Amino acid sequence: MANFAQLLAMSENTDELGAHVSSAGGVQHAPRRARDIDSVVLQLFTKQPSRWAEPKIDAETSSAFREACDDLGILVAGAHDSYLINLSSPDRKLWRMSQRSFQAELVRCAALGLDFLVTHPGNATDGDLDAGLERNALGVTESLRAVEGQTRVLLELTAGTGTTVGATFENLRTIIDRIDEEVRDRVGVCIDTCHAFSAGYHLVDDYEGVWEAFDRTLGFDRLGLLHLNDSKHPFDSRKDRHEGIGMGTLGLEPFRRIVNDDRLRSVPKVLETPKGDDDVVEDLRNLGILRRMRDR
Repeated sequence: MANFAQLLAMSENTDELGAHVSSAGGVQHAPRRARDIDSVVLQLFTKQPSRWAEPKIDAETSSAFREACDDLGILVAGAHDSYLINLSSPDRKLWRMSQRSFQAELVRCAALGLDFLVTHPGNATDGDLDAGLERNALGVTESLRAVEGQTRVLLELTAGTGTTVGATFENLRTIIDRIDEEVRDRVGVCIDTCHAFSAGYHLVDDYEGVWEAFDRTLGFDRLGLLHLNDSKHPFDSRKDRHEGIGMGTLGLEPFRRIVNDDRLRSVPKVLETPKGDDDVVEDLRNLGILRRMRDR
């Protein structure tokens, strides 16, 4: 992703907007689904996200995926990890299962040549936030040490529901600072607009203040990805329910500012909005809203 801005500048009729696309039938079909929505940026699951089973990416699948990305002009491709992974868990057995699953995610990412792997920091179910942050950093460190490659781990800001960790910029910075320096340069962050709004970052009333706080705490060089989602719930609700662009409590204005913000222009942006009955129709509708808001 380091050269994304340069690649984007050299590409014709493309932008940095994409979506989470289905990998049904095999991950090798995901690039075509991205191009079906006029995107050169995609996010996918490398496995069924609600199962512990860890499939391997064979050489044939890896080759087919890479060739599809090349043939279709995909510039950025990444994954989101399993919903079951909890690297902040105080339960030693669950923590180790999570660490091994996360490591397996990285192995699949390396096989596919993916640019990023988004991960939710998890839940400190014992209520000890600081210990949860420490456990998360340890899990990421162990996994990155075990798996070489270009894939960058992106810690996703959470909505702050229950005992989740990672709902503040400071939480994310603490995890990064505690990751071993040897692998720390392979770690960045992903900001989800729905999560940020739900966690207390007022992108509607204090857009500049939010990004100033982000830059002060983490720095724009750590920002590897944006998830563009409206929210079904009000500001500071601590609830994570995505809505279509302009159909929720954020409204259109924050998204208009994001797609016209020079600081964010070269940051890949992925929809995780509800798909409805037709993935392509809904993604094109939401991407169309964003593209029409961009200043010409």
